[in-house]
Amino acid sequence: MEKAQNMMKTNSLTKGENKPFNPARPRPVSSGVHSSHDSGFSLLVIGTETGVFDEESDAAKRIYAYAKFFKEVHVVVMCGASTFRTKRVADNVVLHPASSRSRLLRFLKAVSISRRLGRVDIITVQDPFENGLVGLLSLKKLSAVLHVQIHTDFLSPEFRKHSIVNWIRTLIAPFVLRFAVRIRVVSNRIKNSLETKNYKLKTIPTVLPIFVDVGLYKSAVSDPRLALRLRPFSTKILVVSRLEPEKNVALAIRAFLKSAPREACLLIVGEGSERSKLERLAHSSAGGDRVFFEGKREASSCYPLCDLVLVTSHYEGYGRVIIEALAAGKPVLSTDVGIAREAGAIVTEPREFANALREWFAKGPREGILQNYPYTRFNEYVRAYCDDITSCARQSLYMVSDSQNGKPV
Repeated sequence: MEKAQNMMKTNSLTKGENKPFNPARPRPVSSGVHSSHDSGFSLLVIGTETGVFDEESDAAKRIYAYAKFFKEVHVVVMCGASTFRTKRVADNVVLHPASSRSRLLRFLKAVSISRRLGRVDIITVQDPFENGLVGLLSLKKLSAVLHVQIHTDFLSPEFRKHSIVNWIRTLIAPFVLRFAVRIRVVSNRIKNSLETKNYKLKTIPTVLPIFVDVGLYKSAVSDPRLALRLRPFSTKILVVSRLEPEKNVALAIRAFLKSAPREACLLIVGEGSERSKLERLAHSSAGGDRVFFEGKREASSCYPLCDLVLVTSHYEGYGRVIIEALAAGKPVLSTDVGIAREAGAIVTEPREFANALREWFAKGPREGILQNYPYTRFNEYVRAYCDDITSCARQSLYMVSDSQNGKPV
């Protein structure tokens, strides 16, 4: 019972001598959630999203929205060498950078920062890998319960083959997941994959997709300058992706060069370490003059111009671009990753991608229809997300109460 009572206590960092820093002057929380739904619980978020330090970013706005549901929110961010400093960014939100060029040192810093916070009720980690280990090593010290989020399909064979780091992560994940009171996954694909494994989980994973402002893409307006440049082409194919090995953009280029007619062009939006390699691939073949690399830019103004969006990833936990494109009314041709099937994309195998693209040119759908997307408003997502997290503490309280009453737990 003492543990159940302790879980309801306020984190001592809110006010008093236990603050490990001099907080900046608090700013009011501004978000789309207009009424307070404070659960009475304190929350520790462990992740790598440095965008939270930019108060105008989507990441920061999400944190401010989540904070409406908690008494206190601490965010520990593992990041490379940076000038970020620990600061209070809202009345009940404190950001803690764990900065280092060394992956090991920022991991150790994150553990140290987390364990010094005093007592929190719930720890939510952004993955069951390095972030999950930080949470696990802090659980007992903080008298907390663990909520684990899974955003990538780590059970895909392609994930394991991608790097030695990913291979190690697939060994860490099952261990971390055994301690989770609740597990949030972003697609049914991940949930179904987990259920095939004998991981001895304490809970059935909850499917909570990532929020995408579908209204933004439904009403997006095309870039007039880009439209003018692409006017000579009757059919425009679009790739929106980081240019990294796991995104397999080379497959999109090869399929386009093999299957597209002369009046079609391929637009590639995104940056990454493979850009030079991909440019050489495109320009080394006939038709390379119809492949355009646009770099990093706002994708919403590109969707209205295109006729088809290609997604060629080796693995995805979700696949935000699929949602964006279908919301914009554009068909998507995708490898079998993330939410491609459940969202309404045309799915094919990598070895058949060029043939599938050729078939689309001949008789494929010219309109995309988004299916099975659960949110119409940001507030709905925030509510579902925070309810899933707070249910960890409530579930733990019920288990303690049942144990006190002699019931099996």
